[in-house]
Amino acid sequence: MVTSTISRCGAARGLTALLLAVSAATVSPTGMAQAAFPSKGITIVVPFPAGGGPDLTARIIAEKLAPRLGQAVIVENKPGAGALLGASAVAKSAPDGHTLLLTPNTMVISPHVLPPGAGGGIDVQKDLVPVIAPATTPLVLVANPQLGVTTLKAALDAARKSPGIAYGSAGNGSPMHFAGEMLKKSAQVDLLHVPYRGVAPSITAVLSGEVKLLYVSLGGAVPHIKAGKLVPLAVTEKARSALLPTVPTATEQGVPNVEVNAWYGIFAPSGTPAAAIMRINTEVNEVLKMADVRDKLTAAGIEVLGGTPQVLGDFMKADNQRYGSLAKELNIKAD
Repeated sequence: MVTSTISRCGAARGLTALLLAVSAATVSPTGMAQAAFPSKGITIVVPFPAGGGPDLTARIIAEKLAPRLGQAVIVENKPGAGALLGASAVAKSAPDGHTLLLTPNTMVISPHVLPPGAGGGIDVQKDLVPVIAPATTPLVLVANPQLGVTTLKAALDAARKSPGIAYGSAGNGSPMHFAGEMLKKSAQVDLLHVPYRGVAPSITAVLSGEVKLLYVSLGGAVPHIKAGKLVPLAVTEKARSALLPTVPTATEQGVPNVEVNAWYGIFAPSGTPAAAIMRINTEVNEVLKMADVRDKLTAAGIEVLGGTPQVLGDFMKADNQRYGSLAKELNIKAD
C-alpha cells in the first residue's frame, strides 16, 4: 500500500513537471518578449512634414524617451492623405510596440472628407489603438501683415470687399480646414480654401504672401507671431488661450460657432500587447513631467496633456462623431 501510494505520488509529480515544461515552452517566449520590451529601436511616425507642431512634439519626446527605454527612438515623417498615409504605414507594421504614430486629430477627421481607401484604406478606429495624448494646441487665425488688418472684423471686412481672399490650412480635413469653413458660414463671407501638406508648408505660404490668411496650430505660429511676421486675429477656443492671452476668441469678436480643438495622440497598431502600450504610456507621462520638456513645448505654443490611453480613446471617439456631422453640414470634401 505504501509502495503504491509513493508510486502514484511520483507519477503525479512527473505529470506536473511535464505540464509545467509544456507551459513554459508555449508561454515563456511571449512572456519574455513582453518583459524585454523594447527589444530594439522605436520609430515614431509623424504623418506630416518636419517643422510643424506634431513633428516638434515627437522630437522633444523622442529625445527624452530614448534613455528611459534604453533604445534609440527616431522620428520619421510620412506626410500625405490628411495623415492617413503615415497612419496606414503604422497600422500595417508589426504590432509589437516598436512602431508608433504621433498625429494630430486630422487623422480622425480625414476619413470623413477624403475618398474611400485614401491613404491605404485602413479603418483608423479599428486598426490603431490609443497610447497617450501628450499635448493639445490652440488654433489661431493669422494674417500676413500685407493684408493690413489687426482684428478679425477688419479681416472679414476685407473679405467682403474682395470676395475670394484665400485662406490656407494644413490640408483637407484638418482642424484648420474646418475652422475656416465654420468662419465662412458664421460670418457669411466668401473665402477660398487652399490646402497644404502640413503646418510648415502652410506657414511658408502665408509668410510669402501666397495666401493672406491662415488657420494654424499655435505651436507652428508662435515664433512668427513674436517676430511680428504674422498677425494673430482670433483663437478657436471657447475661452482665450493662456498661451496667447491677448488674442480674443472669434465669439468675443461677434463671430460665434468657430470652435475647433486640436490634440496630438500617440497610437500603436491594433494587436499591440497591453504591456507594451502601458510601458510607452508610463514613460511618456514621465517625460511630460520634466521641466525642460514642458518649457520647450509651452514656448512653442503647445500645451502639455498626458494621461491614460482611455483619455485619447475618448478624444478619438468624440471627434469621429463631431467632425463626421460637421463634414456633412459644411459640405467639406477633398479638393
